[in-house]
Amino acid sequence: MRRIIKLTLLLVVGVILVACSEKEGQLTRVDVQKVNEEGNYDDVLMITEIEDIELIEEAILNVNWEPNTEAKMARIEDVLAILFFSFDENMPERLYEYRIWFDNNETATIISNNENEGYGKLNKKDAQNLKSILFK
Repeated sequence: MRRIIKLTLLLVVGVILVACSEKEGQLTRVDVQKVNEEGNYDDVLMITEIEDIELIEEAILNVNWEPNTEAKMARIEDVLAILFFSFDENMPERLYEYRIWFDNNETATIISNNENEGYGKLNKKDAQNLKSILFK
C-alpha cells in the first residue's frame, strides 16, 4: 500500500513539473512587412541573421505586456512582423504576429496575437533598436 501511495505521489509531482516547465522557443526567423503611405503592406523582408534575430528577441522580451487588454489604434500599424519560433525540431514552427506602431516620443506600441502577451509598450531604447532592424 505504501508503495502505491509513493508511486502515485511521484507520478503527480512529475506531471506537475513537466506541465509547469514549458520551454521557451527559439526565434529562428522574422518576416517584416512595412505599411506604405496608402496603407498597403509592402513586400516581405525576411530577417534571418543571428545578430538581428537576437536583438529582436531581446526587444520583445523587454515589452511591458498587458495580456487581457483589448486595444484599438487610431491608425494602421507601421510594421507587421511575424516571428517564427521553433519549440521542437520534430514539430512545425509557431508563428506569432506583432503589429507595431512607432510613436512620436520614440517608444513603440505592440499588439500580439499571442494570448499570453496581447497589448504592450516598448521603451525608447528598445524601440529604437527594433525600428533600426525592421526598417533596414
